[in-house]
Amino acid sequence: MIFQRAIRRELLNTVGAVFTVLFTIVMTVMLIRILGDAAAGKIAPTDVAAMLGFASLGYLPVILSLTAFIAVLSVVARSYQDSEMVVWLASGLSLRQWIRPVFAIGVPLVLMTAVLSILLTPWANRNSAEYKERFQQREDVARVSPGKFQESASGEKMFFVEGVADDLSKVRNIFVREAGQRDAVVAAEAGAISLNDQGDKTLQLFHGRRYEGTPGASEIRVVEFERYSLVLSQSDRDFGSNKAARSLTTLQLIEQPTSANLSELLWRVSMPVMCLLQILLAIPLGFVNPRRGRGLNLSIALLLAITYSNLVGILQGSVAGGRASFGMSFLILHLTVLLISLLLLYWRDNTNSHWHPARLLGRIRSRAVGMQGA
Repeated sequence: MIFQRAIRRELLNTVGAVFTVLFTIVMTVMLIRILGDAAAGKIAPTDVAAMLGFASLGYLPVILSLTAFIAVLSVVARSYQDSEMVVWLASGLSLRQWIRPVFAIGVPLVLMTAVLSILLTPWANRNSAEYKERFQQREDVARVSPGKFQESASGEKMFFVEGVADDLSKVRNIFVREAGQRDAVVAAEAGAISLNDQGDKTLQLFHGRRYEGTPGASEIRVVEFERYSLVLSQSDRDFGSNKAARSLTTLQLIEQPTSANLSELLWRVSMPVMCLLQILLAIPLGFVNPRRGRGLNLSIALLLAITYSNLVGILQGSVAGGRASFGMSFLILHLTVLLISLLLLYWRDNTNSHWHPARLLGRIRSRAVGMQGA
């Protein structure tokens, strides 16, 4: 039909425009954040482009879902605003017949969201974590150029090394300043990297002195040592945390159904479902009274979409804390939204019906006024 082809064409153009704007905004914010991390020494400057690519893959499911909702909402609202919906309804068509052309554009976006959230986003998170870990696990002394002062990755230590061995695991004539409740300065003739029993990387210093004191105080404690250990980096013992679950594949989340893994799984499978339901929900929410403008209606619709996304996040936290089950959280939320979407669609589709609740209420009020007048 001509109407459906026009709707699909307008939807496609709107999707492209909305996606471009949202993607540009998100990537600009992410670029600023990643450059800040690089400047703070959390990631390598050479990894900025790769980290930006991984971040884009991580945010694409949310961007696509929001793009689909805003595009459908805008097109439906414009049709009401320009009275094109009047022509549509006067031709004997119903609002339900918008579902087919809308889904013709929306379903491919849903499939893309599913592929991204289930397959590509975990891969991006895993590679991003590996890049960060590879940089953080480099020994702090290996980052220090001989003859220069440089901070550690955590910012708690300042190093000065006169010379570094060829394998970057040994140093000579090393100076270390530790910041804390009591400042300390350590000077040693030599040092070497080692692993303790817990898997933490430590710097073993030999033949030196440690000067410890409080800034502004006159007392200084001096300790001579033959061997002294400094912890450079701690091993990751929080493998079952939410942060670690983000790097696991979807199959690993299913095979290891811990609370953190089920929480991450809930978010991944909810993204395409949320995208599909938001597209359906946008059709009745796009109703606009041409005489009143569309600002208020669109604001309410966007508020509902944000609430829907936040509810997914709240349930994700409940599953991670063991306060709710995966199955009940998934079914209750999305089935509720589906029911609300169908009820709103029925409401708007039968606005002119003789038995519509609004018309029934209007007739009741008219009769009540008439009886009072009599």
